[in-house]
Amino acid sequence: MAARPKLYYFRGRGRMESIRWLLAAAGVEFEEEFIETRGQYEKLKKEGRLLFDQVPLVEMDGMRLTQTRAILSYLAAKYNLYGKDLKETARINMYADGTLDLMMMVALVAFKPPEEKEESVALIMKNAKNRYFPVFEKILKGHGEDFLVGNKFSWADIQLIEAILMMEELDASVLSAFPRLQAFKAKISNIPTIKKFLQPGSQRKPPPDSHYVEVVRNTLQF
Repeated sequence: MAARPKLYYFRGRGRMESIRWLLAAAGVEFEEEFIETRGQYEKLKKEGRLLFDQVPLVEMDGMRLTQTRAILSYLAAKYNLYGKDLKETARINMYADGTLDLMMMVALVAFKPPEEKEESVALIMKNAKNRYFPVFEKILKGHGEDFLVGNKFSWADIQLIEAILMMEELDASVLSAFPRLQAFKAKISNIPTIKKFLQPGSQRKPPPDSHYVEVVRNTLQF
């Protein structure tokens, strides 16, 4: 029996959360080792396990995988979530990169000074409503299918449902002008592996709190 993937990251979302989502959606069980101290991080570096001295790190299939997009691409291909040909793969990459950009804006809010957070959230919601979600609404309307690419569940769908739920944590009405995204959210959320990941007690992480921010700052020293 193959060993479970092992994930090394902080006890929070950050750049690892999309990796957790993809593994969970694929029905893959994984283990996690949480970085809580500077010493743990330095040990990983000293052992040569971090290619560019950065996390996330995923150990699986006899490899040490680093760099978020590289990890996600590998997982999508391994678990048949990457389209049937190069053209579909290119579309999946475009859609996934767009949603990842939006989600990273949210991830960075926790590290901003308190006086800047409200303005940052307002800008994120503006981008979500005027720049990102209209694109996906148009895509779903244009081909009249349930999924973003090839009418088959893919990495692009996983990233989009993650992004939608993150935006709804900031503004519950964010999808009010996007009926097709509302239907998309309902359908994808009921896929058994996704539904399981959304249940309390799963390995899905909550929004970052002050403790998470402190641990990350102290560990990475910024």
